[in-house]
Amino acid sequence: MKRTSTAVWNGSGKEGSGHLTSQSTVFNKTQYSYHSRFEEGVGTNPEELIAAAHAGCFSMKLSFILGAAGFTPDSIVTTSAITLENGAITNSHLVVKAKVPGITKEKFDECAADAKVNCPVSKILNMSITMEANLEA
Repeated sequence: MKRTSTAVWNGSGKEGSGHLTSQSTVFNKTQYSYHSRFEEGVGTNPEELIAAAHAGCFSMKLSFILGAAGFTPDSIVTTSAITLENGAITNSHLVVKAKVPGITKEKFDECAADAKVNCPVSKILNMSITMEANLEA
């Protein structure tokens, strides 16, 4: 299986602009620019897309790991905050809130730690990955 996305960029790095399109067209000619990446301009940016990919991948991997351990989550909500410093992406911080009937905090923490290390997106990120995992009642 392969998935694709296409980026089109026109102009210089600071004054130019571009758009991104995914194979599924979930985003289709979505604007990005220097301003949307390094300031608060309108549009998306690569870091936001990496954050979405990491949060989505982690949540699904955690669900699979919980299922293999005999638990079915009611919900898993994951936020990924990507840090860009001095031109390098240095960290993805995951904040996880999950409702999992019948699980202990210790077992949940073990499953979350496994998902953090083993979700496919975590495996490709060459950066620090930190996490706060919260089991909700």
